[in-house]
Amino acid sequence: IFLVLYVDDILLASNNIDLLHETKRFLAKNFEMKNLGNAGTLRLSQKGYIEKVLKRYGMQDCKPNNTPVAKGDKFSLVQWPKNDFEEKEMQKIPYASVVGSLMYAQVCTHPDIVYVTGILDKYLSNPRLDHYLKRTKDYMLIYRRLDQLEIIGYTDSNFARCQDSMKSTSSCIYMLAGGVISWKSAK
Repeated sequence: IFLVLYVDDILLASNNIDLLHETKRFLAKNFEMKNLGNAGTLRLSQKGYIEKVLKRYGMQDCKPNNTPVAKGDKFSLVQWPKNDFEEKEMQKIPYASVVGSLMYAQVCTHPDIVYVTGILDKYLSNPRLDHYLKRTKDYMLIYRRLDQLEIIGYTDSNFARCQDSMKSTSSCIYMLAGGVISWKSAK
């Protein structure tokens, strides 16, 4: 049985209908509950949060991008500010705060930016502004009722892609009921 809690809402899912009903009876016996019926679809969206982040950093009118990183982009420590002027220019940008906001979106509902937020976090003192979230703010995690609950996993990696350490990055993503439930990207 899967039990998902969010504040005062509970979602139960199971392949075993008897276990599902037994769990509902147990919860109803111990807590005040209201059954809102069967859920056919569950959607998790952060559109409002992303719009607030774009506005907070003056990017609400930015041109949306199709990808979080342009093909062929490379990131390296040699891109860091090289002199006092460049360092002062960097201080005008609340980069750490921007990256933190992106990481929150990535952790909650945007597995599509996990790789990029990992890169941006590494280079906190060297921002590169992208407008990918502007285009994908309507993306959401969607879970559908299925006859059989099955966890499906995918993995991928690159070989020695980091320009500084020559380390590889590995990623994995796991899905249940048609939606992503876990994701990670790490060196």
